[in-house]
Amino acid sequence: MNNLFIQGLSIEWTKIRQDSYLRNIDAIKDINGLDFKKSVTFFVGENGSGKSTLLEALAVAYGFNPEGGTKNYSFSTYDSHSELCDAIRITKGFRRPKSGYFLRAESFYNVATKEKEYADSEHPSEKYHEKSHGESFLAIAQKYMRAEGIYIFDEPEAALSPQRQLTLLMDICKCAKHGAQFIIVTHSPILLGIPDAEIFSFDEGELHLCEYEETDSYIVTELFINNRNHLLHKLLGEV
Repeated sequence: MNNLFIQGLSIEWTKIRQDSYLRNIDAIKDINGLDFKKSVTFFVGENGSGKSTLLEALAVAYGFNPEGGTKNYSFSTYDSHSELCDAIRITKGFRRPKSGYFLRAESFYNVATKEKEYADSEHPSEKYHEKSHGESFLAIAQKYMRAEGIYIFDEPEAALSPQRQLTLLMDICKCAKHGAQFIIVTHSPILLGIPDAEIFSFDEGELHLCEYEETDSYIVTELFINNRNHLLHKLLGEV
C-alpha cells in the first residue's frame, strides 16, 4: 500500500457499448485495471495509441472538467470526451489532496478564457491571454502546483521551450517530493527523464511498463542528435 491519491483504476467493460471505438484501441481494450506505484507516472506512445483517451477518462472520473482546470471549473465548448470515464472506477488512497488541476494542451485557450470570466475582485484574473502561449502555459501550471496535490497533465510540453521544460521538470520534482502526485501524457524526452518515475507505454499493442531509454521519445531524439547528417541525408534523399 502506498500513500498516493490515485492508487489505481479499473474498467467496467460492460458499461461500454459493443460497437464503441474504445474496443478497437489495442493498448486499452484488454486491460481491466492499472495500478500506480510512483508519485510521477507517464503515459507514452504514438499518436492515436490511446494514452490521452485513458488520461482524460481518468481525469473526468476523478471529478475534473473534461476541458481542464480545477474541480471548480464547469463549462463545455465541445463535448468530445469518451464514454470511458463512466466505466472507470478509481481506487483512492487514504489522503485527500489539498489542490489539483487537469491541464490539457489542446483546450488550454478555452480554460484561459474561462479563468478570465470566473475572475472577480477577490480573485483577479492572471490575464493568461496577454502572455505568450508558453509563458501562460507555464504560469498556470506553476500557480496551481502545490505539495500534496493531484495533477493530471496532457502534453504539458506542447507550448514550452526546452529551457521551460526543464523549469517544469524541477517544479514537478519539488512538488512530488512533498507529497504531490502527477499522471502525465508526454512526448518530451526532457520530462520523461524525471528520476524514479514510472512509464507506461501504449505502443506494441499492449499497455506495459518500460524504461526511459526504451521510449520512442528518447530513441528518436538520440538518433537524430547523434546521427543528424546521416539521418537527414537518408530521409530527404528519398523525397
